[in-house]
Amino acid sequence: MKKAIVLGATGGTGQVMVSELLSRGIEVIAFGRSENKLKELIKEHHSTPQLAYKLGDIFDYNTIVEAAFDADVIFQCANVQYHEMAKKLHLLGESVMTAANILGKKIVIVDGIYVYGRQTGKGNENHLKQPHTKKGKIRVEFEHLIFDKKWKNAKALIVRLPDYYGITSQNSYLHPTLTGLAADKLSIFIGNLKTPREYVYLPDAAKMIVEIASRDDSYGENWNIPGAGVITGKEIIKMAREITKNRKLVIPLNKHAIRLLGLFDPIMKEVVEIMYLTEEGFILDGEKYKNRIGKIVATPYKEGLEKTLKLLMKKSKS
Repeated sequence: MKKAIVLGATGGTGQVMVSELLSRGIEVIAFGRSENKLKELIKEHHSTPQLAYKLGDIFDYNTIVEAAFDADVIFQCANVQYHEMAKKLHLLGESVMTAANILGKKIVIVDGIYVYGRQTGKGNENHLKQPHTKKGKIRVEFEHLIFDKKWKNAKALIVRLPDYYGITSQNSYLHPTLTGLAADKLSIFIGNLKTPREYVYLPDAAKMIVEIASRDDSYGENWNIPGAGVITGKEIIKMAREITKNRKLVIPLNKHAIRLLGLFDPIMKEVVEIMYLTEEGFILDGEKYKNRIGKIVATPYKEGLEKTLKLLMKKSKS
């Protein structure tokens, strides 16, 4: 892989994908709709000639075709908001796959674990997909679209991430907790503080995603991106307090609290449906990655939280 394009480059996963690709000497095209955000991304990487940007609309495959014509791999990191998923996710899938098919490109789709539904324990890539929520069912349909045989020229793979954290993780469940603690403010924790859950540090995820994408035999398959084991909300907050010295209250929000917030916020209204993920610990099995790719990259939580919180603290003061 000499050149890649990252769709949704200014989002949470998009930013770490750009950074990881650049660190390997790969030329990167950052694709998005906000010129200001793309220019800021270029600035953050010290205007390296290895990074360029292209403006475009993820729902207009023609703009993707124009931007990606000389890229070796397309990394699809763009997403739609919860309350728009039913209307827009299928359209997004059609657009990115049409572009990849026209160009005859490899495409990596970054997705989550809604497809598995309510589960406990550990699951591998062959785990039964029995979603009980509308978002889970939409994501299963999305997977079928990505792997549809009508895309005769495109080669796709899907990587699945659990909940994640990191300096760029704008929309993760853990982000409001960490940003509040870093800013020395009262903060919230979404879910049960006692439930052991899995999180992946986004820079780790990016490393594993690029390793998968670099192998020709990875395509046509689902891949799990596991985290660094399980940890409770109480343990996270304890570590975060040691780092930030913030002793202010952290308020846990259960399903009833989220439902109440949903009366005023359309996104929170949709979060209620997937609160089960915060109440039951489902862990992604990484055996396939270990057997075919190599050692799983797993930054210990204390180290990952320290890196994230110190950057957030610096950002809150600037």
